This record gives sequence, structure tokens and C-alpha cells, in this order.
Amino acid sequence: MYKCLLIIVLSAATLMLSACDKAEKREGVGRYGMMESGTPEYTAIEFFDHVYHDESMEDVLRISSPKMARLIRNYKTNRNFQRHVLNLTYEKVEMMVDSGNNRMRSEFADKASVVIFFTGTDHGDKKEDLRTVNLIKIGGDWKIDEVEVDKFM
Repeated sequence: MYKCLLIIVLSAATLMLSACDKAEKREGVGRYGMMESGTPEYTAIEFFDHVYHDESMEDVLRISSPKMARLIRNYKTNRNFQRHVLNLTYEKVEMMVDSGNNRMRSEFADKASVVIFFTGTDHGDKKEDLRTVNLIKIGGDWKIDEVEVDKFM
């Protein structure tokens, strides 16, 4: 009797674990890959990822509003943009979206604000900071319109 019960329990456990293995994997960005493309959070992280990790400004300009694109072009390089506009330079950086103030958004919204936390190093010193990113929807795509410095720091 005990052996039969043990076999049933083990079979049930194996069945449940194998069902978990077949779950669909979703693509996304962010610390746990939970952000999906087409959201303001995804666009904000993508923008800063290109600013800090790409040599070219092409992808940064692609996801910028016309107003932001004009500003970026004035600084010619990602490093100049980091130093003079963002006032936030890093050699190595990790970015994370503040999800604590996440309000439900309508798919018809045309403006959004996202807070991004930065943690990294610059000249061997650890630096942490945050920026608020204002986005607008242009032609169905989210574009970076403005980056604000934290008012409380």
C-alpha cells in the first residue's frame, strides 16, 4: 500500500514539473526580462542602453522625438550627451525601471513618464542615480521627449 501511494505521489510530482517545463518563453528586457516592446518602460531602457553601450547615435535618434533628436545631434557623441545633458557618465552601468509607481495605462495614452534607476561605476567609484523620462507616442511608437534630473537629489 505504501509503495503504491509513493508511486502515485512521485508520478503526480513528475507530471506537474514536466508541465512547468513546457511554458512559453516571452522575450523582453529589464532585469528579469518582463518588459515587452511597445511599452514606455521598454523604450526608456532601450534608449539608455543605446546611450551607454553603443558607439553610434543612430539607435538613440531612432527612438527620440524630433525635439530630443535635435538636442542629441548638437552633442555629436554618446559620451558628450552623457556628460553635458544627462550629467551622468558611467564606464559600466545597470539600469532598472521603478515599478513602484506603475499606474494602469490605457493603450490609447499618448504621454508617459518612467523613472529609471542607474547603478554603476565611473573612474572606479560606485555611482547611483535616477532620471525621469518623459515619452510621447508618435505614429504608434513611444519616443523619448525629455529626460529630467531627480528633483530630490
